[in-house]
Amino acid sequence: MTTFIAGIDFNAPSHEVAPQLIGVTVLVNGVGGRIVETEAYDMSEPAAHTYNGPSARNASMFGPPGHAYVYLSHGIHWCLNFVCREPGHGAGVLIRAIEPLAGLDAMRVRRGGEDVRMLCSGPGKLCQAMAVTRAHNGLALAAPPFALLPPAGPVALAVGPRIGISKAVELPWRFGEAGSRFLSKPFR
Repeated sequence: MTTFIAGIDFNAPSHEVAPQLIGVTVLVNGVGGRIVETEAYDMSEPAAHTYNGPSARNASMFGPPGHAYVYLSHGIHWCLNFVCREPGHGAGVLIRAIEPLAGLDAMRVRRGGEDVRMLCSGPGKLCQAMAVTRAHNGLALAAPPFALLPPAGPVALAVGPRIGISKAVELPWRFGEAGSRFLSKPFR
């Protein structure tokens, strides 16, 4: 089983994969854009869905690396994560924001015609814009409907604490493209 997708080894720890994803293009059925913001999670820390072990909800996060983990946040928004580490470990990267590049008309219909900067500036927004649902949970990122394309060149990184974490000592596991207009929230 290959764990290398778009030049990234998804068998690595999530906090190493997360910054490498900045600048990668993610497409779902041809709709998507450049990843500009991510957050890393690992079963060793209480903020992770996998901290208390496997469950029906988080089973995909314990699966093979390079697959999707999709969950419903607060019963409202789907969130897309990329599974990392070896099967059984429980780690992944939340895709927090993308710069929309492909399928903008479809995104605007799904999101209600919003300004391009607001279409995918948050994990729930980008899933709605790209039509990601629980049906994508557990799917391989290296096969349709997903496509991951390597970055066109180097990207300047911003690093900071994750957003909305209250269950753990905060780790600097939020990564973004420095100066991007498409982030969910600016970096401090």
